Amino acid sequence: MSGEVLINLTPMETRVAVVENGVLQEAFIERARRRGIVGNIYKGRVVRVLPGMQAAFVDIGLDRAAFIHAHEVMPPGTPADEQVSISQLLHEGQALVVQVTKDPIGTKGARLTTHLSVPSRYLVYMPDSPHNGVSQRIEDDGERERLRTQVEAALSEQTLEVSGGFIVRTAAEGVTDEELAGDMHFLLRLWRKVSERRVTAPAPSVIYDDLPLFMRTLRDVMRDDIEKVRIDSRENHVKLLEFAEEFMPDAVERIEHYAGERPIFDLFSVEDEIQKALARKVQLKSGGYLVIDPTEAMTTIDVNTGGYVGHRNLEETIFKTNLEAATAIARQLRLRNLGGIIIIDFIDMEDTEHQRQVLRVLEKALERDHAKTKCTGVTELGLVQLTRKRTRESLEQTLCEPCPACDGRGTLKTPESVCYEIFREILREERAYSAETYTVLAAQSVVDRLLDEESAAVADLEEFIAKTIRFQVESHYSQEQYDIVLM
Repeated sequence: MSGEVLINLTPMETRVAVVENGVLQEAFIERARRRGIVGNIYKGRVVRVLPGMQAAFVDIGLDRAAFIHAHEVMPPGTPADEQVSISQLLHEGQALVVQVTKDPIGTKGARLTTHLSVPSRYLVYMPDSPHNGVSQRIEDDGERERLRTQVEAALSEQTLEVSGGFIVRTAAEGVTDEELAGDMHFLLRLWRKVSERRVTAPAPSVIYDDLPLFMRTLRDVMRDDIEKVRIDSRENHVKLLEFAEEFMPDAVERIEHYAGERPIFDLFSVEDEIQKALARKVQLKSGGYLVIDPTEAMTTIDVNTGGYVGHRNLEETIFKTNLEAATAIARQLRLRNLGGIIIIDFIDMEDTEHQRQVLRVLEKALERDHAKTKCTGVTELGLVQLTRKRTRESLEQTLCEPCPACDGRGTLKTPESVCYEIFREILREERAYSAETYTVLAAQSVVDRLLDEESAAVADLEEFIAKTIRFQVESHYSQEQYDIVLM
C-alpha cells in the first residue's frame, strides 16, 4: 500500500490530506482562529467545584471554562475503586497545571487532565508516572522486549534529570537505539523548559503549545508506506525540512515543495472527496449505499443494497454488499473523524460464517486508524457496536453549522403546519390584547397556502374573532418563520 500526504497552507488555515492508493483517507483542517488545542499544557485556575458531579471547571484562558473529572486529578496509578471527593482535591481559586485531552466541541468546553505527557516522534514522556511501556500496536514480542530494554538503557545514560517514565509509540518499531536515545534527550530538554514555565507563568496562561498541524502530521502520520509529502508553501517547506532533519531524517528525501499551477487539493480529487464526506448518503461501487447519521450520543450507520442485485442469490448479494460496506465504513470514520459510540446496521445475514467474515474485514480495515477503536461484536439485535476515541471536532463540525431554517433537525415544518400555528397564535393574541386587525408576515409558501387551501379556515377565523386578517410576504423569512402584527 502506497500513500501520500498533501499539505495546503494559507495564512487563514492549514489543511492536510492523507491519501492511500490514490484515495483520500483522512483530512485535517485547522483554522487560525480555531486551532486545535489537544496536547497543550496550561496553568489554569479552578473557578467552580462540583462535588455532586465529582468534577470542576477550570479557567485556562478560553471562551468557555474547561472541565476536569476527579479521576484526572488523582495521582497516576491510584486504584480505580478508590473514591476521593473532588472537594478534597481542588478548591476554587486554586492554580492548577493541566493538559487538554479533548478540544471544545459544540457547547462543551475542553476536557482536561493533570496527568501530563509530551510526545515526540518515537516516545511519549510522562513526568508524573515512573513506569515505562510499549504501544500495544507493536505486536512482535521480540521487538517489544528490545524496545523496553533500550528505553531502560537510554535512561541510565541520561545526564538530564528524569522524574517520570516513557511510552514507546508505534512509530518506533524497528528504529535504532541511537534514534530512541536522541528522542529521549529531546523530550527531557523540552520538559525542563516546561517545568520552568510552570513556576513563573501566571494563571491562566499556556505553558506548552503543541506543534502546528503540518509538523504534527509529519510526526504522527509518517510511516514507511508514505512515499511523498507535498507542501504548497515554500516558506513552510523549509521549516518542515528543518524539523525533519532534526527529528525524522529518514523522511527528508520524501518531502517536496509543490509548485504546480493546479491547487494541491485538486490532486486525487481531494476537494470533491471532502464535499462527499459532508453528505448523509455514501454510494458504494456495487450500487449499495450507506446512510450516516451523527447524533449527540452516537453515530448510526445503515447499510442498504440499493441498486445492487447480485448474480446468484439474495444471500450472496447481501454478503458482498456488507463486505464492501465494512471497508467503506472504516474509511468514512477516519475521513469524517467520527468518534464516540458507533452503531452499524449491516443487512441481516443468515450465514454465521458470512457474519464473521464481515466483522473480520471491518476490524482489519480499522487497524489503519490512528484513533483508538474497539469493536465489541454483534449485539442481540444484529447490530455491530464499536467505539472510536474522539479528541477533536468531526469534519462536519469543523466545516458546517446547524441550518438556521431547521435548527439542525434536517427537516422543516410543512406550510400547512405553520398555517395552523399562525391560527393558534392569533387566537392567543386576541384573548390577550383584542386588536382591531391582524397582519401576518410569513414566507411566500405559507402565505400562498393561507390564501388558497386554507382560505376557508381563514374566513372562519375572521368570523369567530370578528376581526380582519391581512397577509404580507417576507421574502427573507424561512418557511417556519412568521410574525403577527397587531394593528
